[in-house]
Amino acid sequence: MRERIALQQRHKRAGRFSGPGFEAFSSIFGFVYTFLAGNVMLALANAPLVLCLALVADPMAAWPFFLALSVTVPPSLAGLFAAFQALNDDGGAVKPFASFLRGYGRSFRRTAPLGLAAVVLLLFLGVDLVAVQSMPAAALLVPVIVAAAAATVSVAVLVIAGVVLLPDARLKGLVKASLYLCVQRWYLSLAMLVLLGIIASAALLQPVLGVALAPAPLLFVVWSNAAFAFHAALRPAQTTP
Repeated sequence: MRERIALQQRHKRAGRFSGPGFEAFSSIFGFVYTFLAGNVMLALANAPLVLCLALVADPMAAWPFFLALSVTVPPSLAGLFAAFQALNDDGGAVKPFASFLRGYGRSFRRTAPLGLAAVVLLLFLGVDLVAVQSMPAAALLVPVIVAAAAATVSVAVLVIAGVVLLPDARLKGLVKASLYLCVQRWYLSLAMLVLLGIIASAALLQPVLGVALAPAPLLFVVWSNAAFAFHAALRPAQTTP
């Protein structure tokens, strides 16, 4: 009889830690832990960029230099997206540092050249933007250049998300799909650009606090929207006999 009572009490104590409340707490902890770890890993993976942002008083005056340093961002973004994917799969048991490193290493060979190409194109567009501002056709050319730069950033981020979501897909196919999704889901692309603008503004105004607090939660929204866009595009293909 005593053994049965002790066993019942043990089950009650175990139920306290395995009920919905504990699962909710574990889920919240998983998100917070992943966000904090993601910000740390982003700062480490882009240490030259973060350090120079903290040391230079006016980064906008040397924008080509900082844009060149941002070539390290795409592989680190793939690592962060991999940590988010692991968070979705594992919940509170997620290991964000290990997931980030695995995603970084697995995606580096494809995201590094992609980042280099995006940076070169943005540098070209930035130089053109400065050059055309004094031309008579500036009112027509400036919006075109700005739109091309925005499309470059949107497509690059979507491709990085696609590399994580669809690791077996070819990069050329992911670029085409991302360009299509960028236009089809234009509202998600606009939201992505707004969030990325907030992150960039925070990093420019307060490099240390901006990198320590802002990127991961906002990039999680970017990742969620990108994952939704890819899954919505793949769903008709999967249901087609």
